[in-house]
Amino acid sequence: MSNADKMKQSRKPILERFPFTWFPFTLLRGLILFILDLFRMSREHVERSIRLQLVLTFAICLGVSTLFYGISSALFGQINKGTVIDYSQGIRQIDSAARSLVRLLEPSFSDDEQIEMSSLPSRSNAAVEMTDQESAQPVSDADNEKQQQKKQQEERRKRKFMEDVQHLSTYENYKIVITDLEGKVIFRSENAPETYIDVHKVIRNAMETRNEVSHRRSEVSSFYPVTYDNQKSYLIVSGIPQPSISYIKGQSPLSLLSAIAVFIFLFYYLTRKKMRYIEELATGLRIIATGNLDHRVIERTRDELGSLAKDMNLMVADLQHTIEEERRAERLKNELVTNVSHDLRTPLTLIIGYLRLLHDKNYETPEQAAGYVAIAYSKAEKLQGLIEDLFEYTKLTHQDVPMHKREVAINEVLEQLLEEYVTLSEEQQLTLIRSIPQERLSVRIDVDKMIRVFENLLGNAIKYSPKPGTITVGMARERDHVLIRISNKADALTREELEQLFDRFYRVDKARTSDTGGSGLGLAIARSIVESHDGTIWAESSGGSIHFYVKLKLET
Repeated sequence: MSNADKMKQSRKPILERFPFTWFPFTLLRGLILFILDLFRMSREHVERSIRLQLVLTFAICLGVSTLFYGISSALFGQINKGTVIDYSQGIRQIDSAARSLVRLLEPSFSDDEQIEMSSLPSRSNAAVEMTDQESAQPVSDADNEKQQQKKQQEERRKRKFMEDVQHLSTYENYKIVITDLEGKVIFRSENAPETYIDVHKVIRNAMETRNEVSHRRSEVSSFYPVTYDNQKSYLIVSGIPQPSISYIKGQSPLSLLSAIAVFIFLFYYLTRKKMRYIEELATGLRIIATGNLDHRVIERTRDELGSLAKDMNLMVADLQHTIEEERRAERLKNELVTNVSHDLRTPLTLIIGYLRLLHDKNYETPEQAAGYVAIAYSKAEKLQGLIEDLFEYTKLTHQDVPMHKREVAINEVLEQLLEEYVTLSEEQQLTLIRSIPQERLSVRIDVDKMIRVFENLLGNAIKYSPKPGTITVGMARERDHVLIRISNKADALTREELEQLFDRFYRVDKARTSDTGGSGLGLAIARSIVESHDGTIWAESSGGSIHFYVKLKLET
């Protein structure tokens, strides 16, 4: 074999080279892996079910307590054991002696037939035909030989029977009697003086007193029907059984009591962790009930108790979130009242002041009085707009405003709205750049409410953009949504400021009031309108610009 062939042979898997050698090990490995998988699955089921854990614990405690009961019973039984004189072994010896005599008097048919068959010569059915005279002589010789063997066997059995009778009567002191069917004695041992035996009495005593005499010393008889001298007879072997000393285990209640104590102790020991965990959960629940919502219980197991701990933590988290939301709502309500009071008080104070000047005629010329009236009227309009914004925001927040939604092309709506803002932008030295696709993008919206959103965003862009500058309006399709973006130059804002832009009465410039800025409700109203359309609105700041995004779902 070349080196290349040797290398190919060495690369073959071992199981291919020695399939018959490694097959039992592969089968054994598969069986071990199956047992391990079965054990792993059973363990996972037990770990996930406290019921199975309790059943398994009870079974272990019961098995250990039963084993302890057996050991303690043996121990206490050896300590408290008693002695008993038993005659059952002697009774069995008498019956065994009778059976051995019966076998000598009544040989089995199978033994005789084996002897007969062994004495006959082997012959074939295909033997050469013989004449009657030639075949008659071997048959008579076989019969004679058979009869001689039978006589010899009977003589041997009879001698053996007499020897056994002599031995049993002399050394064991057994009385051996053979009677006819009427009870007349036709054979007896030397130590048996009886000439007549009441057969019925012997049978009754043999059947009734055998169990009774197992614990008392009295004569016992073993009775069997036999054939003696070619007549039906009864063999009766009588004798006093020899006693034997046996020991019986004593009984003590300590065995049962100790087994119960072991069961209770072991069950308590194996379930102490579970009970401790239950107490831990109860303690955690009491702590939470006092109002400490920051407390969490530890999920120590994967069974029902672990699920209970997880549900408790989820419940506390939800409750904590609900309470925080309620506190936030209360705080926002207080802020709303404070901001509304401040924003309403400022124009109202000016209106009252100018009206008082007019009432007191504290002016020098009619032109001055007309200026006071114009200022008061302007502040009254400002006050009216603030009240209307507040009223609309309240209704939108509580979803009291009905939405009249219909399918429209959002790009066409936005195009028409931007045409109205071209002149206003040019007056503010701003350039309006549009990037709107020609594709019809249909959405289902309340047109008037959505126009209010875009007016608010465009108004803020025009109001707060540096002059001169640009405002960019873009629109794009994103799968099943349309995305509108309105961008203008602005100072960079932090992430926190961007998230608070849509809060009511929030202003980036804390010094800006309703006189220099808006009511503070415009973006909050815009968010409420967009969310009522199942859309999203958010703001981003990058590259010295602020971008407002509105995302709406397209109609298919």
